[in-house]
Amino acid sequence: MATFVLVPGGWHGGWQYSGMADRLRAAGHRALPVTLTGLGDRAHLASPAVNLDTHVDDVLAVLAAEKVTDAVLVGHSYGGMVITGVADRAEPGSVRRLVYSDAYVPEDGQSCWELTTEAFRRLFLDGAAADGFSVQPPPGVDPRATAHPLASFLQRLRLRGNGLGEIKARDYVYLNGWDGSPFAEVHARLAEDPAWRVHTLSSSHNVLRDAPDAFLEILLLGE
Repeated sequence: MATFVLVPGGWHGGWQYSGMADRLRAAGHRALPVTLTGLGDRAHLASPAVNLDTHVDDVLAVLAAEKVTDAVLVGHSYGGMVITGVADRAEPGSVRRLVYSDAYVPEDGQSCWELTTEAFRRLFLDGAAADGFSVQPPPGVDPRATAHPLASFLQRLRLRGNGLGEIKARDYVYLNGWDGSPFAEVHARLAEDPAWRVHTLSSSHNVLRDAPDAFLEILLLGE
């Protein structure tokens, strides 16, 4: 039995993974969707102080509270920033596999702001214009989406230790069915890296809606 810790992308809460979590449990696994501070049912905790470190700490707290060992961390989009930080800072043995779903894969000192495109940088700034710290959801997303803390997009990730070196498997899922993706470059780079298993799905950025069967098959590889 594997334990899947499911980290959503920007503007989304743990509800994004509700259907996939049910399917993972039906397959005999443990599934823990995470809602990050300031989002979803935790939107009332939003403040200018909520940043990437806050979200990394959110997931580390779940690992500790649920006594998770040997976890499979799954991060969609912005969630890739979070699971990278978690894997780096987690207790030894807590994480064994990382799955990035159309997600940012940062190195030390990089931010989502740096890794994304100019179009998304404009979206971040325009979306936060009302109060200066909460980025409103872009048009067309699920109506449950909530404002996202701007500081988490801007903060640079600082990798502190050797946790990433303990990861036994890394998967990258590239979704090629939408225009304006900021992930083509990282897909091309990781496809040449033997340390990664790279998959391509013909899906929009919303893989949980548009290609759930194919995504589930990737999640269950080797589990």
